Amino acid sequence: MIIATDHFKNYITKYTHYLYVEKNLSPKSIKAYLSDLNMLVDWLTEQEYAHINEEIIHMYFTYLSQNNALKDSTIKRKYITFKSFFAYLAHKKWIESSPLIDLGKKFKTAKRIPKTLPVHEIRRLLAAPQQDRTKLKTPFHTRLSVRNDAIIDLLFSTGIRIGELVQISLTDIDLRNRSIVIFGKGRKERLLYLSSKELLDKIQAWLQIRHEFSPTCNALFLNKYGDRLSIYGIEDIFAKYKKLAKITDSATPHYLRHSFATQLLENGADLRAVQEILGHSSVSTTEIYTEVSIKRKRAILAKFNPRNKIETSK
Repeated sequence: MIIATDHFKNYITKYTHYLYVEKNLSPKSIKAYLSDLNMLVDWLTEQEYAHINEEIIHMYFTYLSQNNALKDSTIKRKYITFKSFFAYLAHKKWIESSPLIDLGKKFKTAKRIPKTLPVHEIRRLLAAPQQDRTKLKTPFHTRLSVRNDAIIDLLFSTGIRIGELVQISLTDIDLRNRSIVIFGKGRKERLLYLSSKELLDKIQAWLQIRHEFSPTCNALFLNKYGDRLSIYGIEDIFAKYKKLAKITDSATPHYLRHSFATQLLENGADLRAVQEILGHSSVSTTEIYTEVSIKRKRAILAKFNPRNKIETSK
């Protein structure tokens, strides 16, 4: 199978349209696909290859592995991008077959244990906005604190990603039924239940003063200009209260998602249920949290199990 390099950009344009219209992927996901494909085109141009085939695509992966010092997870993502792209071209019968069919490349990605926060640090973080509010002297900063309080609690109470939080609109939340619609990766919807009464009170308190930010949109959370709050705004908010609460310095907002998932499993939640709550497309992604849970239980049992101190042999 041979594809002329000159035709590649035209194929990418058609594929982009397919991702938008038929696959309904988010702009962020499509941008990632295009980045991988355009990097391949640039490499083909630099190497002055007039076409691409099985051998050349194999050489490209060798180049990525040896010369770019990329993470194995990044190389695997590129492989998935190309596999999907060439499968699309084959389906449209623009090529006879994918150049990846006989590549047979197996990617071993390093298993990274999710980083979590201990319960006592989460407790301090959740309390930080209210403690900070007692020291604030202006109504404006007090209103920001009320908003931030709801944001921090919502992140931990639902385990949603910050990218999902900023997409929430007023029409997505139903306080009467204690539910919220979340749009995850690939714009997939999932409905979550807001089980914490304290969280509900915090969101209600924010909604009562939201109009004072002169909203320009229907986003649930607004910045000081009345526009939809960005993920960078969320990161700044988290950084502020991380410092005030004196929790793990390396912590990021994603630690809350990891902590939420791990504690669900430790408290007896079903793995499939946790998968649905987190919005994972595959249960294998969720399974990584079981390792954290088991590791923690092992440490507790090693230290506190009464059986360890009972000797029956003489």
